[in-house]
Amino acid sequence: MGSVKERLKAFIEKKGISVRSFETQCGLSYGYVGNMRQSIQPDKIKRIAHCFPELNTGWLLTGEGTMLKDEGESDIEQAGDPGLPLIPIEAFAGYGSPAFDDMRVEDYYQVAEFKQADFLIRVKGNSMYPKYSSGDIIACKVVKETLFFQWNKIYAIYTRSQGVMVKRVKKSTMEGYILLVSDNEKYEPFDVPLSDIEAIALVIGVIRVE
Repeated sequence: MGSVKERLKAFIEKKGISVRSFETQCGLSYGYVGNMRQSIQPDKIKRIAHCFPELNTGWLLTGEGTMLKDEGESDIEQAGDPGLPLIPIEAFAGYGSPAFDDMRVEDYYQVAEFKQADFLIRVKGNSMYPKYSSGDIIACKVVKETLFFQWNKIYAIYTRSQGVMVKRVKKSTMEGYILLVSDNEKYEPFDVPLSDIEAIALVIGVIRVE
């Protein structure tokens, strides 16, 4: 079977349940399986593995091995949890939306220290040097409430006008704005209206590229 979607449907058929019943049991949205394209988010894999511990998620993701795990092999980690997805930085705008399931994932990383992270992105440019260098991989945790910031923390921020930026966030002197500051002193800080922000994620760690 050539795709994750085909393998998942084969498992559902083997269980003798409907796709809708599978989605309900796993807490997935209606139509999730039908709309699936290239990948499955790690949090969705964990839900599926929790609801159906007999499923070999390594087989589900890669097609290698058998559909069902050997008896006694039940831990999600042993079941093939791929780890954190490394996504293209421009893809952050769609993270957490149904479109993310169609998104190309560059790689997966198992990093025990980043268990709270939702995804990884690669830093572009040197505006945050020396904290981060171009090519470094940062671990990000999605913040659902776009009006809440921890001042002086570093965030990945997606704005409609300027795309994705990785900046330190400080309080602005202008109401309804935040101040984005680069650690590299060659870059001037600037204000961004909260109304321009589509998504934010707190940076919680880095994988340094030498």
